[in-house]
Amino acid sequence: YGDHRDLHLCDRRQRQMCIRDRYQRRVRDLFEFEAKMSRKIVVAVKRAIDYSVKIRVKPDQTGVVTQNVKMSMNPFDEIAVEEALKLKEAGNADEVVAVTIGPKASQETLRTAMAMGADRGIHIETDVDVEPLNVAKLLAKVSEEESPRLVVVGKQAIDDDSNQTGQMLAGLLNWPQGTFASKVTLGDADSVLVEREVDGGSETVKLTLPAVVSADLRLNEPRYATLPNIMKARKKPLDTKKPEDYGVDVTRRVQVVSVAEPPVRQAGNKVESVDELVAKLKEGGFLG
Repeated sequence: YGDHRDLHLCDRRQRQMCIRDRYQRRVRDLFEFEAKMSRKIVVAVKRAIDYSVKIRVKPDQTGVVTQNVKMSMNPFDEIAVEEALKLKEAGNADEVVAVTIGPKASQETLRTAMAMGADRGIHIETDVDVEPLNVAKLLAKVSEEESPRLVVVGKQAIDDDSNQTGQMLAGLLNWPQGTFASKVTLGDADSVLVEREVDGGSETVKLTLPAVVSADLRLNEPRYATLPNIMKARKKPLDTKKPEDYGVDVTRRVQVVSVAEPPVRQAGNKVESVDELVAKLKEGGFLG
């Protein structure tokens, strides 16, 4: 707001007016910043094979069987939705916007998020199996339009286990990130505390808003969508977009060569004594 060295050019009255004008501009800019960064949370959800389904590989080994298979919201994304709703219920947000990318059937996942409590949904419709980087690019475009104070994603999807989207999204937006979150606390207007799981235990980081947070399993226990809320979700607004609307090319850059089931685990051997165990280990070449 100017250089204090300019103050010597003003007499006492002008100096007071300069300081007042600078203060007023600073207050106005702060209000404009608060208005731009709305009290909104964007949460990303993905339609995936239900965790209880036994996965079967296609005969041609090009992927897994999805036809006539139960699909549901990715469990980590359910946790992300729950955390966004808890933050809203605590008075830290005014709106929760759920976003999904996928075929038309993905709208069911959005309706589930809205039945849990999300206010509206955005469906970016495409039949392409979108890679994590392109997912991050689309979410970045949505974030630029929605101007949320926080974007919450599941740490990974249980179908591809990539664990990349949250980190890439933060990089594209140049926002701070809190990954593998086990606790999220919005303490003041411009920062969030994230307790995250690391190899040595846990650490707490303070992020300046807006920020990206990825949810881990211990963050919360997702609520169930009740029948009345499922009915209400049908009337909530849902916008349908295309990747082209955001100028993102979702053509795959990675080709899956083959998919195979893990080898069948062989049965073990029971031994009657420690001496027999040592002998077996020596036979197998595990002991010298």
